[in-house]
Amino acid sequence: MKRNFVYGIVTYMVTFGAFAQDLTSVRKAIETEKYAEARKTLKNLIASKPDKGENYFYLGQVYLALEKQDSAKVYFQKGIAAKDNGSINNVGLAHLSFLANEKSIAEGYVASAQANFKKKAVDENIYLAKAYLNPVLQNPKKAIEAAKTALAIDGKSAFANLILGDAYVADKNVNSAYSAYQEAYTLDNNMLAAKVQLAVIRRNAGAYPEALTDLNKVLSINANYAPAHREIAETHLAWAFSKGADFKAKTNDALNAYRKYMSLTDSSVDSKMRYADFLILTKDWKNLEGEAQKIKELDPKNTKVLRYLGYAAFENGNVAEAVSALTDFIKRSDATKIKGRDYYYIAKAKFNNSVDLTTGTLKDPVQFDEAIVDLTKAVELDKKLGDDFSGIGQNLYKQKAYLEAAKVLDIATKNTQSSTYVLDNFYLGNSVLYYAFDAKEKKVDMNTLTPWFEKGLAAYGVVNKLSPKTQDSFLNRGKLNRLIDTEASKSSAQVDYEGYIVAVNAKPDELVKENVKKNLKDAHIFLGSSYSGSDKTKAVENFEKALAIDPNDKYVKESLTVLKK
Repeated sequence: MKRNFVYGIVTYMVTFGAFAQDLTSVRKAIETEKYAEARKTLKNLIASKPDKGENYFYLGQVYLALEKQDSAKVYFQKGIAAKDNGSINNVGLAHLSFLANEKSIAEGYVASAQANFKKKAVDENIYLAKAYLNPVLQNPKKAIEAAKTALAIDGKSAFANLILGDAYVADKNVNSAYSAYQEAYTLDNNMLAAKVQLAVIRRNAGAYPEALTDLNKVLSINANYAPAHREIAETHLAWAFSKGADFKAKTNDALNAYRKYMSLTDSSVDSKMRYADFLILTKDWKNLEGEAQKIKELDPKNTKVLRYLGYAAFENGNVAEAVSALTDFIKRSDATKIKGRDYYYIAKAKFNNSVDLTTGTLKDPVQFDEAIVDLTKAVELDKKLGDDFSGIGQNLYKQKAYLEAAKVLDIATKNTQSSTYVLDNFYLGNSVLYYAFDAKEKKVDMNTLTPWFEKGLAAYGVVNKLSPKTQDSFLNRGKLNRLIDTEASKSSAQVDYEGYIVAVNAKPDELVKENVKKNLKDAHIFLGSSYSGSDKTKAVENFEKALAIDPNDKYVKESLTVLKK
């Protein structure tokens, strides 16, 4: 009996030791981004030990790293039912809910997880911290709290210090992050991820050469540490986009480093997709197209490859193919997987077909309106994407395609941080004004233009506020208000014309220009007429100023005669 008991203990210890060793190798594979290897090991563990909740949880983490949320959810949900620590999978479901912007649901999973945490829940709190560091509903304070809870249980946990460093970075507390990463490496000098993160801090501060030096020191410890090669690639890429950098040279350096990273991870479809994502960042469209074709051959049902094919096709001049691939991608993808840039590329392709991008001449009104719909969707997801269409809008305006110009510029002005924000608003206001003049000549019902009138007035208002020296904005806003021709708009026009007069008189050099003198005279005449029924003094003052500009104006003379009786 005693012998059987001892035999059972030994068997348990051997089995538990093998299990612990397997999970250690899984964690190492995940850290070094060998996801195919980690996935294979975990699937084998699930097959042999289906009662272990951690197996499902770590496989879910692998899928999270690969941005395959649906697959992650499947394994987290299966893992909850596991007899041994299945509850840890609630942390994974919380992470997914945060990513889906479902805060209350996520917090429900967090509560369920915490209610069933083991006494020494170090890993549970570490991964809870990671969940709070999600990019959608990020909560650095909660992440710091969870990481510190893990450290309170095990103060020697290098992994907990690493995650604490990540949380401090997200909280913009670089000094504390630096200390946490250093502590992680001190506790475990095999944790090269901590040294890599120290280099990333330098890169984020714009110290690219110093970051590369630090990353190469990591490689001097372990030349095959794949994440260091990836961060070298990311550092060269960030440097490429910095002011004064040689973009082509630096992106070449980035690509070389990324290829080395690829050689050290795996040659799976997922790995090739990460490489394709990097090719987009480096704008290497030719290689992207080739890589996308390889992925398609290996995985014909892969939806994301359509994005790569669409981007590459457009940039390589195959506009029709770009529209086809990206339209198919959007139809087949979950809404949460669609990015603003997907619609942006469809819009660019359709603009390419419907507008002469050099002159702004409209070629295909139907496809143009389709492009506007796609661009609107793009900007709803990412306002900055409208910036690239500023030039198209301005060219359409110069070609007198005023309504089309207004449609494009209305989208471009959604980004208030754009470098062309003020100018785009000025052109938007003008587009509405001149479109309205044309519509009036064609006897269009002006009430149908009310939404555009509101956009035009708002656009001029932006210019008047941010660039008060732009005199024509005040003048044209006044013209638009007069064209609207309501009591409220005529009252607003008074303010506009007064603003124009102030702006012009602040620039003496303008007063000698014939067109400015004419506009100034018209402004004073309008104000004189407007005030004649309410403020005789102001009316006379403005008519006299108009007369000083043109002493022969018959209407002004007659108006002054009537007012002075």
